[in-house]
Amino acid sequence: MSDLQIEIIGLTAAVFTTIAFVPQVLKIWKNRDASGVSVTMYVIMFIGICIWFCYGILIDSIAVITANGVSGILQMFIIAFALILSLIHI
Repeated sequence: MSDLQIEIIGLTAAVFTTIAFVPQVLKIWKNRDASGVSVTMYVIMFIGICIWFCYGILIDSIAVITANGVSGILQMFIIAFALILSLIHI
C-alpha cells in the first residue's frame, strides 16, 4: 500500500470516530440537559485526545491531527455544556 492509501484509511477512520461525538453534542444542545453525561469520562477522553493530537503532530499525520483536533473541540463543547447546565439546574 502507498502512503496515500494508508492516510486515506486513517482519514476514513478519523471521520467515523470524530462524528461519533456529534449526536451527544446535538442531544445536549437540543434538550439543554446533560444530566446523564459523565464529565469525568469526557475530561479523561479529552486528555487522551490532546496527547493523540500531539502525537499526530510529531509523526506528521493529517488523519491523526485532524481527527483529534475536531474531536477535542467536540469534547470541550460536551464538557462545557455539562458543567454549565449542571450549574444552572442546581
